Amino acid sequence: MIITVASGKGGTGKTTVAVNMALSLDNVQLLDCDVEEPNSHILLQPKIDETEPVYTKFPVISEELCVYCGKCSKFCAYNALFVAPKTVMVFPELCHSCGGCTLVCPKNAITEKERQIGVIKKGEANGVEIIYGELNVGEAMAVPLIKAVKNQMKSDKNVVIDAPPGTACSLVASVHKTDYCILVTEPTPFGLHDLKITVQVLRNLGVPMGVVINRAGLGDNKVYEYCEKENIPLLLEIPFDKKIAELYSRGVPFVAEMTEWKKKFLKMRDKIKS
Repeated sequence: MIITVASGKGGTGKTTVAVNMALSLDNVQLLDCDVEEPNSHILLQPKIDETEPVYTKFPVISEELCVYCGKCSKFCAYNALFVAPKTVMVFPELCHSCGGCTLVCPKNAITEKERQIGVIKKGEANGVEIIYGELNVGEAMAVPLIKAVKNQMKSDKNVVIDAPPGTACSLVASVHKTDYCILVTEPTPFGLHDLKITVQVLRNLGVPMGVVINRAGLGDNKVYEYCEKENIPLLLEIPFDKKIAELYSRGVPFVAEMTEWKKKFLKMRDKIKS
């Protein structure tokens, strides 16, 4: 199965659920697609075996061939090209590497060049194969690197994807072609607000989902009422527990010392499968 762990907001415990679930499964890959600030490896402490750069393409203009007709800039929906009477400006950070400008140029004045946007790191820890991306500082788009991370998936393994927070393009890229999405929330007004937004996104995408409530017992019952009203299955509750918090503060996944939780994560996996 490919299971994505997501949340509408940061700080709900998404990475905690993803890491502890991965440690509870056999033959598993953990893909950290939160490429702007990956942190699954902080909890797993893997031995990194391989680091590879990730590139994207951007247009390069030949001043000798260009007639400054402006067709390339009119085509570009992302304003990555600006054509003046005697010059063309390219903004590589805005380019989505679609290649359309090269097709519409009547003088074949546009070629493409690669530039590095980040790296992928691969390692292993406690039987879990972990792969995560690190986006270069200043890069505007995370999606190309997320796609590169997801291209490392192996069909003969269980896959757990740690998605970035929020409901923008990065989340959509992370949950694309996933079998199931676990939404991690907390029983607070902020948790409920962002959960509702994420549920709507996943419904629009047609992705089946269930909810894990982290820090259960901290707030009120409105998240429970919402899930019941919307027929969203409640998969697991993780209590607002001092020992879990202490382990997290030391960078230790709680299933490592609270081994009874492995059975609970396996039971949750079985709920998802059924």
